[in-house]
Amino acid sequence: MSEKVSIIRTAHFNAAHRLHVAAWSDEKNKKVFGLCNNPSYHGHNYELHVKVTGDVDPVTGFVMDLLELKEIMESEILDRFDHRNLNLDAEDFKELNPTAENIAIVIWRRLREKINNQFELNIRLYETPRNYVEFNG
Repeated sequence: MSEKVSIIRTAHFNAAHRLHVAAWSDEKNKKVFGLCNNPSYHGHNYELHVKVTGDVDPVTGFVMDLLELKEIMESEILDRFDHRNLNLDAEDFKELNPTAENIAIVIWRRLREKINNQFELNIRLYETPRNYVEFNG
């Protein structure tokens, strides 16, 4: 009988962004996005939770090596987004509005490419302590 277990690794990154739709008027952008449409951008201290679920390996006792997960998160997410302006510095958001929802999807896709498909993958991204999004593909 296989027993599914979830491991969860957290990470933090700081990033600036501006929520804006170029095809809309300034008035519509301000109405929809409010302070998040600030032309000078604004920042968040994001907290990322990556949950990997799978069978426990009978030899190692691991679902997945947490050091490997840490290294994947660093190379695929933190090195790309930490202390960056997502609109200007991150290729992922050149044509994509960097909402919390879109950031979570981008993170999930980047990690999914590096984490074996035998594992379930769930992303929880806190934009503030009170606001977070989840995505599991």
